[in-house]
Amino acid sequence: MVLLSSFYILLPAGIILICMKSRFFDRIGSVLLCYIAGIVMGNCGILPETAAQVQNTLSSASVALALPLLLFSMDVKAWFSLAGKAILSMIIAMAVIIAAAWTGSVLLMNHVPDAWKLSGMAIGVYTGGTPNLAAVKVALNVDPATYIILHTYDTLISFIYLIFVMSIAKKLLSGFLPAFDPGPVSSGSTEIETEDISSYENMINSRTIKQLAAALILSCAIVGASIAGADLFPEQYSTAVTILLITSLGIAASFIKKIRKLEKTYQFGMYIILIFCLVVGSMVNLKDLVNIHWYLLAFITMCIFGSFVLHAIFCRIFKIDTDTFLITSVSAICSPPFVPVVANALKNRHIILSGLTTGIMGYALGNYLAITMAYLFKALAY
Repeated sequence: MVLLSSFYILLPAGIILICMKSRFFDRIGSVLLCYIAGIVMGNCGILPETAAQVQNTLSSASVALALPLLLFSMDVKAWFSLAGKAILSMIIAMAVIIAAAWTGSVLLMNHVPDAWKLSGMAIGVYTGGTPNLAAVKVALNVDPATYIILHTYDTLISFIYLIFVMSIAKKLLSGFLPAFDPGPVSSGSTEIETEDISSYENMINSRTIKQLAAALILSCAIVGASIAGADLFPEQYSTAVTILLITSLGIAASFIKKIRKLEKTYQFGMYIILIFCLVVGSMVNLKDLVNIHWYLLAFITMCIFGSFVLHAIFCRIFKIDTDTFLITSVSAICSPPFVPVVANALKNRHIILSGLTTGIMGYALGNYLAITMAYLFKALAY
């Protein structure tokens, strides 16, 4: 377990070095390379049987530790000028997934038993992520086999969707949606710093290491306090509450000038996110895709990409910019942990707070929407 954990933690450093040395790999991006490396690891038979325990621990811990580090250098005052459009975009995202899920369920009514339950699970997972999917599965008493297949296809299509968003989506939409306008940025902010692979340079020196150690200790304290605070709430809300508290405390810390001025905290947080990408990639089991359930695969594909297209159309109507549209789409479809990944790929740190905030909206409202809309669909269609 120690050897495997060390491998997960150190491999992203090698990938960053490769990207620094090679323009070809830099264009692919460290995030996608970590996903690819993880998928290769998980499907070539080299992982031990006890890998699942390490994977679950690292995937949860990495996101929790990374979020405060990513927020410490944020300019929250500047974000308020962007908040309205981000929230409107998230409301649109919720509305279009309901439309896509209902349409898909209507088409599947004669092919899949209890298609109304599929609508509920789709609305849950594409507004609040896997925790909401699991909760809706229990609430609607979904067949375990159907749940596992749907979750597997969701992982596959969501991965394809992420690659699309991080690679060519912005270029495709550049003439369709307005360009991102960061608004006023305070003179003392580090928001204008470029977020390319070169930003990882000069992290290994005594001064920076001391500052990053202090930032990591503070991040651990924030995570510990958030977990303790979440224990005061019902278990089904613990994940959402923990993310909410971590985000809130990370934002609060960013108002303290000494914390905001700590060097390379954003890059350190992104490095931990690379660990998360590597671990998540290694959890994908390609063998589960051998016997394809075409109706469920089509349903998931329609929900993800169908809602994406509808979301883009409405964002054009309401003049919402490309970056805000993409980050709120990701926060809905893939949940908040993937927000920093996509923001880094888009080279726009401004949108992280928007993505995290709207993602938390999804966590909070997803279960209510999913269960209510599933039973409403059942009443109308059956």
